[in-house]
Amino acid sequence: MNSELILLWRKFSGDAGSMLHSPAVRRARTDSRHSRPKSRSGFTFLEILISIVIIGILAGVVGFSMIGHLKKTRIEATRLQIRTFKGALQMYMANHGQYPTQQQALLALCVFPDTEPIPENYPEEGYLDSRLVPRDGWGHDFVYLIPGRDDAPYEVISYGSDGEPGGDGYETDISSLDL
Repeated sequence: MNSELILLWRKFSGDAGSMLHSPAVRRARTDSRHSRPKSRSGFTFLEILISIVIIGILAGVVGFSMIGHLKKTRIEATRLQIRTFKGALQMYMANHGQYPTQQQALLALCVFPDTEPIPENYPEEGYLDSRLVPRDGWGHDFVYLIPGRDDAPYEVISYGSDGEPGGDGYETDISSLDL
């Protein structure tokens, strides 16, 4: 039986080999390759669009919370600067027996005053770390009043984000009398 199979194989192998390389079989092979589903090698437009929308939503949430944090930071920085002024003004008073005048203003804490009354024994480095008067958290100048409101010996004020007296919320004034 084995010998019969071998003979049959030899008889048809010549025909089978030539049939496998015929133009009809080659066309069938190429057609079957093109009809087969392709593997995905990229993202669809919809996937990209959904990703962009998700990233936009996340950026909006983070951005919104950062704006609120920035507002709080500016308020706290302004309060801290007013506290620094209060400490420097107390040292000025202890050393010279009086606060800087309205004309000398807060600049007297940074550099030697050139208007009367000229203090004796003014420290070479001044009373603040800077030679310029710092600004509030919004970049506005502080207001120095002597005497201050409510019978205070002085008052240092920031008019808030709008730079104008009064206001509510983020635009509210910050005063040394409140700290």
